[in-house]
Amino acid sequence: MDYSIQLYSVRDSMETDFEGTLKKISEMGYKYVEFAGFFGRTAEEVNEILKRYNLKVSGTHSFLDELVNNYEETVAFHKAIGNKNFIVPGFDLWSQENLDGVIKAINEISAKLKKDGINLGFHNHAREFIVNEDGSFPYDQMIYRTDIMLEIDTYWAYVGMKNPIALMERLKDRIGFIHIKDGSADGNGKPLGLGEAPVADVYKKAVEMGIPMVVESETCNPTGLDEAEICIKYLRSLEK
Repeated sequence: MDYSIQLYSVRDSMETDFEGTLKKISEMGYKYVEFAGFFGRTAEEVNEILKRYNLKVSGTHSFLDELVNNYEETVAFHKAIGNKNFIVPGFDLWSQENLDGVIKAINEISAKLKKDGINLGFHNHAREFIVNEDGSFPYDQMIYRTDIMLEIDTYWAYVGMKNPIALMERLKDRIGFIHIKDGSADGNGKPLGLGEAPVADVYKKAVEMGIPMVVESETCNPTGLDEAEICIKYLRSLEK
């Protein structure tokens, strides 16, 4: 099984040792990376490093404003690094007015991006599953009012609605990736296998459904690279 890792997991070393961090990620056995910023590197520099360590881009966490304000240059950069999945890590969806504005922008930009061969994606946290004060259900509206690709963060789905397996089964073909992730029920993340989330069941369902998995571990304790290694060793144990 080939896994990607969200590089926010190793943010403590990416900024100071961009290439060295990617080298270590590759040595651990990760085959793909999901970027969370490029720390001033050009597309050419990113490509050279990825090629050197036999890594590929599964996607990025990037912000919609990059496309709204600088569409051509942003798309050119992502095409140059071979990224076909521009995933927004979160929106302000906490009122119906904001939801309407975000959904309008998503629908306009998603159509443009598809013509350029790139999927627009959305990564959830826990709050999107909880009704707003004005009665809005953010996640359901994102599902039904857009065609955005969904990257389900299964840990935050567990915190927000308790059953990430049911969500995966419900959404099926809308899912581009999952974040496979662990932590406590009250929202404190941990490396895979050390929390309370149903990680083994999520893993089994993802394999069954053929959904690519992106590892994320947020706490950098003692370092992000230590957590990244714990996570991939845990996934290898599930393979057995």
